Amino acid sequence: MQPFTERVIHLIQQIPGGKIMTYGQIAALAGSPRGARQVVRILHTYSRSYQLPWHRVMNSKGRISLPPGDGGELQRLNLEAEDVTPQADGSYDLEKYLHSYSPDEYP
Repeated sequence: MQPFTERVIHLIQQIPGGKIMTYGQIAALAGSPRGARQVVRILHTYSRSYQLPWHRVMNSKGRISLPPGDGGELQRLNLEAEDVTPQADGSYDLEKYLHSYSPDEYP
């Protein structure tokens, strides 16, 4: 497994319940600021085998990227179970829910 993939998996595993991170944020912390699409691929490939909390990852606009019927509704339900609720327009308040690491906290 590539080091970037290992870092992405570790970061996703560390997202606490009730918080979210963005694909780009994870990519940057893992060492590839332009690697958001790689994070999507890693989530798709490894979510089950590593039991990743995939539902806590979304796009930079605070929106679920998966369409309804392809996981979008399940993601929304999983977030609501953790008291992460969407705004009226369907997006999630990144100021309220975004999980971030300070340099000394980076896992």
